[in-house]
Amino acid sequence: MKTLVLLASVSAFAFLATGCGATPAYSGKERGRQIARNWDYEFKQINDDIDHLLMLRGAGNLSIWNIQSND
Repeated sequence: MKTLVLLASVSAFAFLATGCGATPAYSGKERGRQIARNWDYEFKQINDDIDHLLMLRGAGNLSIWNIQSND
């Protein structure tokens, strides 16, 4: 009997821990595009940091990239 209760509780935990079997919020293609946009933004910011470190651009330019917020 203890084994049955333990098995039922482990099964219930596994079911709830996986999001109740729900599908992912984004498809693989959408998620890949999100990651690519993030990487692109990060690399642009790294480029800005390097330019600032090497003093390749004058002061006062926070970023030359067109950054839009979706808030």
